[in-house]
Amino acid sequence: MADVDRGNRPLSPHLQVYKWPLNMAMSILHRITGVALGIVTALIAIWFFALAWSPDAFAAVNGLMTSWLGWLVLLGGAVSAWFHFVNGIRHLVWDTGSHFGQKRVNRTAVIGLAVTALLTIATIWVALAV
Repeated sequence: MADVDRGNRPLSPHLQVYKWPLNMAMSILHRITGVALGIVTALIAIWFFALAWSPDAFAAVNGLMTSWLGWLVLLGGAVSAWFHFVNGIRHLVWDTGSHFGQKRVNRTAVIGLAVTALLTIATIWVALAV
């Protein structure tokens, strides 16, 4: 086998070298929000199970879910739900074979983020109005 001096060879570029395209970040966020939706759904199910179990169990879980941490988790769930929904529609449009190309993909990503923000704000507004 050849004697190779591994100390003088250049290293291949890593993630820090590359600029993340918006579409790659949206794809990663879509997967993360899918997992987050599963977790938030499980927490809400536990909340309902505690309501059915006993008043003491409900008081404990309700105290946690209505605390600042619970509100933060529910807000994250709302953002995740709207992002996953809007990005899912974007993927459905792609499944038809349209809106491909770098400019269109970037435009729909920015529009998706804006719509996610607007729908989350609307959700908060409706939740606080009740």
